[in-house]
Amino acid sequence: MRVMALYQQSDIHSKPLRSEEWELPEPLDNEILVRVQACGICRTDLHIIEGDLPLVKTPIIPGHQVIGVAVKVGKNCTKIKPGNKVGIAWLRKTCGNCNFCNNGLENLCEGSIYTGYHEHGGYAEFTLVKEAYSYLLPDNIDDIKSAPLLCAGIIGYRAWKKTKLNSGKVLAIYGFGASAHIITQIAKSKGVVVLVVSRAKNHQQLAKELGADWVGESPKDFPLLPHSSIIFAPNGEIVPLALQYLQKGGRLVLAGIYMSDIPPLIYEKHLFYEKEIISVTSNTREDGIELLKEAFEIPVEVHVECAPLSEANELLLKLKEGKINGSGVLVMS
Repeated sequence: MRVMALYQQSDIHSKPLRSEEWELPEPLDNEILVRVQACGICRTDLHIIEGDLPLVKTPIIPGHQVIGVAVKVGKNCTKIKPGNKVGIAWLRKTCGNCNFCNNGLENLCEGSIYTGYHEHGGYAEFTLVKEAYSYLLPDNIDDIKSAPLLCAGIIGYRAWKKTKLNSGKVLAIYGFGASAHIITQIAKSKGVVVLVVSRAKNHQQLAKELGADWVGESPKDFPLLPHSSIIFAPNGEIVPLALQYLQKGGRLVLAGIYMSDIPPLIYEKHLFYEKEIISVTSNTREDGIELLKEAFEIPVEVHVECAPLSEANELLLKLKEGKINGSGVLVMS
């Protein structure tokens, strides 16, 4: 099978992912062998490739936003049958026994492992997943447009839930990439006012097309202060500004798996008046079930830019340079 594998972390400009032929893996009793149809690219992939996150397995096949078809299932699998369409997300395995796992917080499990990080992911023609951590999907969905829902959608949705907003409230979004363009549509479907902060003109235009109520380059120009804000950009420098331009009692949600260092905060200017900062760590499987249900019902229109598997390095470079509107997706030929 054809894969794009990472052996050594390096700037994406150097094209560190290698195109190789690997043997087809064999599923264990509780696993599914999936023929990959589409795999979304993610900024987390970039963090792994470029060294913002440590390399824990080498070589590693990145990719954790996978849509594919089950071609072989282990003897202990009961939910997924050969021919079923399945989704594979970032969360790959948890211990299932700790206090976090037993109280709806499996995303905080100390024994959690992740797709495309601890184990091989979807930048390949075939991949494996444990049945318990796969998503059974409708046969009639668009594989390419649905792939980004498996991370950009799910992680964004967990961040959205943390805002605790409802109709008539105001949400500010910082950074308008894959997650933001999905969550804008969900927030608007709930009657929430959406303010988008982005410096990229192409991202600003997409935000307007998706119904954002205000789009600009700085929160200093907000027409009104948000009740909650989400930072999707991995830039810690934004945090003090986002806190400053937040209503009293407001919530700031940090949605990235990685963020650069946050500058010192001034208590009275940034944190007083009962403002909260909340981080998002991975996701639970229940987050995924809820997001997929909502996204298909609304329905969310996922904007994608596609490339063949062999051009993974090039598509990731476009992501780094902010040249992708919506989500980048690798498509298997």
